[in-house]
Amino acid sequence: MVEKKKMEIIDGLTIKYHANGQTIWSKGKLDKGIPTGYWEWYRVEGTLKRSGYFKGGEQVGLWTTYDKEGHPYKTTDMGSN
Repeated sequence: MVEKKKMEIIDGLTIKYHANGQTIWSKGKLDKGIPTGYWEWYRVEGTLKRSGYFKGGEQVGLWTTYDKEGHPYKTTDMGSN
């Protein structure tokens, strides 16, 4: 049986948790179930892994990938949709 990740909405942000139910996996806004605006993803130990923007459910603009200490090490341009 596959267990659903814990999820909650706080101040308009959808927050999903890793399988441990404690550490944030991702957070950002959904509009009718579609990611919109700024989003962040985290590693199970809590450091920031990736961040960027969505427009209409598509990745747009600059997305940043972070090293295991949470420092930026790579930026990818997803273009503008």
